[in-house]
Amino acid sequence: MHILTIGVNYKNTPVQIREKLAFEPSALEQALTDLRNTKSIFEDVILSTCNRTEIYVVCDQLHTGRYYSKKFFADWFRSTPETLESFLIIKEDQEAIRHLFRVTCGLDSMILGETQILGQVRTSFLTAQQVGTTGTFFNELFKEALTVAKRAQDETQINDHPVSVSYAAVKLLQDTIGVLKDQSVLVIGAGDMSRLALKHLTSSGVRNLTVMNRTKNKAELLAQQFRGKVAPLSDLNTWIDRSDIIFASTSAPDFLITKKRLAPLLAARGIRPLILIDIGVPRNIDPEIAVMDRVHLFDIDDLERIVDENLEARRKAALRIEPLIDSQIARYSEWLDTLGVVPVISSMRRKALSIHSEMMKRIENKLPEMTEQERKVISKQAKSMINQLLRDPINKIKELAGSEHGKHAIDHFAEIFNIADEAKLSGDPIKGEKAKVLPDGQFEEDTRQ
Repeated sequence: MHILTIGVNYKNTPVQIREKLAFEPSALEQALTDLRNTKSIFEDVILSTCNRTEIYVVCDQLHTGRYYSKKFFADWFRSTPETLESFLIIKEDQEAIRHLFRVTCGLDSMILGETQILGQVRTSFLTAQQVGTTGTFFNELFKEALTVAKRAQDETQINDHPVSVSYAAVKLLQDTIGVLKDQSVLVIGAGDMSRLALKHLTSSGVRNLTVMNRTKNKAELLAQQFRGKVAPLSDLNTWIDRSDIIFASTSAPDFLITKKRLAPLLAARGIRPLILIDIGVPRNIDPEIAVMDRVHLFDIDDLERIVDENLEARRKAALRIEPLIDSQIARYSEWLDTLGVVPVISSMRRKALSIHSEMMKRIENKLPEMTEQERKVISKQAKSMINQLLRDPINKIKELAGSEHGKHAIDHFAEIFNIADEAKLSGDPIKGEKAKVLPDGQFEEDTRQ
């Protein structure tokens, strides 16, 4: 079996193409089912976000898997493989596994180290699992991907370094003030930067928010979205006096807050400090204000320096994540190597249970007066003896299965115990029965005896 990923992402596909290649949430279950029913495909997961659309499949042959996966992709979006060829990224086996792990850890994201992708991968996997298009391989693979992504966050704190200006501004406030819950915040402007600032402020617990903008209806829409108040720009002096923190992000050609305007207001504030964050271009706040007492002024350059420092910190954290991914890939590869032993252990289980069953029948024929309690005791002891005899061989073959000569070891094991033919008949582990083996190598109790 082989693992393939085929798709498009923000790196090589413009948004006007990506938006046409996104799976509608309402059609995702049908898409998963159709892909699973495609020739050569045994398992599948579909990851569809604003920055990427990728299908992950388990296939029996690489060339047929590639062909039919690309055909499905093209057919679903009413295109042709030739049209999509220049955009499609295709990765196979170890490269596909590494790609999934890097995507889940946020190392392949537009914003390095972002954590939203972890939830998106989890949701995609759980959806596929619910639909029934995952199995032996992907159930284990995606579990490993989610595990390494959580480790990456916990061990490197890569997401602790904000790389958006608005988020950096709020993080700066938290570092300067601490808890923001009781702060009164005025946001001047109703554009995207103001919206993002409001979003991060509310996420940080701020409840006393006021939006001010030249166009009243835009201010009302934004304030309503974040449960804030609205104030006219003509009342700016009043709200400067009432506010602890002021965000300014407008396209005004002149300073909205000048040293001359602020001086008398500061006198009236007493000892209350004022934090001003100017994320407008051109600047909305006179830089000379920075020298005034009890005023802390930060402009876009200050914040971008923080963002640059944080981005560098994320890059360093990303370097620490790569070895975690290597370790998790090795772990999954070892697990893959042991899959060949599953049919052998299943056959051994059936043979052991058959021997136990035949032995109990012979004992019952020879001791017809045996009570039910005596039968249970003998059955239990017989099973215990079989378990003890097989425990070490079973554990040893599980260990050898992951070695360089694992396949030869499995073949010899099957020959020694005369189960080679039955093990072959049990089929591929992806479709066959899972061996019911207890942690110490014992077989589960036969409830028939």
